Amino acid sequence: MSKNEAQAREELIDLAADFYDQFAGGEIPEMELPTRTKSNIVFDEDSNVWVYGDRTSKRSANSVSGARKLLKAVYTIEFLSDQLEEGRSSTLRELYYLSESWDNEEAQFNSQDESNQLVEDLEIVSGVTREDFHMRPEESGATLMGPLELREQTRRGEREIHCQEDVGEGGYQIPNNPDMIDFLDHDIDFVLAVETGGMRDRLVENGFDEEYNCLVVHLKGQPARATRRITKRLHDELDLPVVVFTDGDPWSYRIYGSVAYGSIKSAHLSEYLATPKADFVGIQPKDIVEYDLPSDPLGDSDINALESELEDPRFQTDYWEEQIELQLDIGKKSEQQALASRGLDFVTDTYLPERLDDMGVL
Repeated sequence: MSKNEAQAREELIDLAADFYDQFAGGEIPEMELPTRTKSNIVFDEDSNVWVYGDRTSKRSANSVSGARKLLKAVYTIEFLSDQLEEGRSSTLRELYYLSESWDNEEAQFNSQDESNQLVEDLEIVSGVTREDFHMRPEESGATLMGPLELREQTRRGEREIHCQEDVGEGGYQIPNNPDMIDFLDHDIDFVLAVETGGMRDRLVENGFDEEYNCLVVHLKGQPARATRRITKRLHDELDLPVVVFTDGDPWSYRIYGSVAYGSIKSAHLSEYLATPKADFVGIQPKDIVEYDLPSDPLGDSDINALESELEDPRFQTDYWEEQIELQLDIGKKSEQQALASRGLDFVTDTYLPERLDDMGVL
């Protein structure tokens, strides 16, 4: 067992011991957590990321519902502790199904959302990430393609990989725990995090990564934690600019927000996952107008999401307020692939070079 694994197990056992001590002292056991709502997100001036504020809520055994939650927490702690001791790992989905074998039916989960949230609760109160608990999400499939050489620790030992020369067109798949990677060498000038697989493939086919010494990170939609973690490491450890290239709709702006500022549900990990200096490269609402891009009308859910973002502290800047208000005014949204209306090479020959030059990246 590694030092991190031993520490993770110790934190879990200490948490269970705290419940026992509360019982022994005649107290009603409880677990205090930050309130996970948008209104309890505050900007941390030191780390430049959004984190939970001072408001908290409690999981307490003073009700039947609260007692069930703590019972499930204890069973989960025992499972995770045993898993670490045995050097095993499991997925979040497996934890949900595995609970059906627990001898106490009251400890079994009613849904995967419930088990996912409990793992997040344990992260917060223990200060240990789920990766150190050996808990994995389902495979994200997110990849890297570009001039980066790295060393990965695997169960079969170390392996060194060049993320252009040693991989196929699909790129290097990001592992669940990117902290097991060492960066050995690189010729990267900037990191381009791309939302869609279609655009990622277009960039690679057109040789954008080679021509501009760019590391293309496929976010695969809303990025997994491993993707955000490796993006942050690339920025912090290699001092590389990070730009995020998404569709032009409110849901894609939230993808950018999760990379740059963190998400509400994982605000306790913002300093670990977020890259606050990441910039947004498009598609902007003004691009829809300037390039007359093929577009779709905003639906009611899009409008509500944009109006919500105007109230979201992560988007309360002059740039975002101007772009969101413009989008509400034109009533349109557009995808990355809409740039193909000007030719398959337009995105790599014109759009990205011009945008990145204006931003000072190229």
